[in-house]
Amino acid sequence: MAYSKFSEMVEKCKENPHTKTVAVAGAADEHVLCAIIEAEKINLVKPILIGNVAEIETVLRKLGEVPEDYKIINAETAADCGIEAVELIKKGEAEFIMKGMVDTKDVLKPLVKKENGLHTGRAMCVFAYTEVPQMNKLLAVSDGGMIPYPTLEQKQDIILNCVEVLHKLGVENPSVAVLAAVEKVNPKMVETTDAVALVEMNKNGEIPGCDVVGPISFDIAMSKEIAAVKKYDCPYCGEFDMFLTPTIAAGNMMHKAMVLCGGSKMAGVVIGAKVPVVLTSRSASTEEKFVSLALASLIS
Repeated sequence: MAYSKFSEMVEKCKENPHTKTVAVAGAADEHVLCAIIEAEKINLVKPILIGNVAEIETVLRKLGEVPEDYKIINAETAADCGIEAVELIKKGEAEFIMKGMVDTKDVLKPLVKKENGLHTGRAMCVFAYTEVPQMNKLLAVSDGGMIPYPTLEQKQDIILNCVEVLHKLGVENPSVAVLAAVEKVNPKMVETTDAVALVEMNKNGEIPGCDVVGPISFDIAMSKEIAAVKKYDCPYCGEFDMFLTPTIAAGNMMHKAMVLCGGSKMAGVVIGAKVPVVLTSRSASTEEKFVSLALASLIS
């Protein structure tokens, strides 16, 4: 059964007797540590903090914490932070990674190195889980953070990645809307031709475990009433589990518009490797980082 609110997701984490260990790369960041502290207090995660020890301890003291209560691993550079985090995963000492004050590449570069054995071979993408006031379930949106102009094959990978995660979150047969500006196929609009190809892949078993619909516009996908007016016959309108966006720009703008203008809340993780990575924006609130930790904890 799908979650309808992040609070339900957090409660599920509390029920889980196994507290997940997170390797925090570049942990000397106040917003990151606030989320970590909040998550640890309810036994959601057990953190290993990586970075400049003196700087991490300073931030912990500022937040009223005792540095000696935390396991801290010294790393001199941002690149070293990512390498140390991945080493903890390889050794089985951590179950997922959170990016702090380091660049995305510093975490993902060692994660996808062939010799580390943590890459699945699929394209990696951002799984944005969104609590939308108008919907009775959390909505997955991808990809708004990794692949600028995904090819058809990469779109297939994105759906496969997200469906795998949705299954872990209790959604048995996710409905996937392949978004476009129009519902009719237009050879000049690659998102429409890709949508038809993805629907066919779904039918012939290349994208199993879900129902793929498209091309479909955002308004029709969000509203049964609009779908009826436009005579778009689909039982999932207003109830989709996932939106596949045509480009990173479309996904990124959708996320920010839904949060800033629509009152939505968002959690985000990078998926496609053998472990998830909490990779929220530097401007993300402590709450967003916290629910992203809960999401990663559930799917790791």
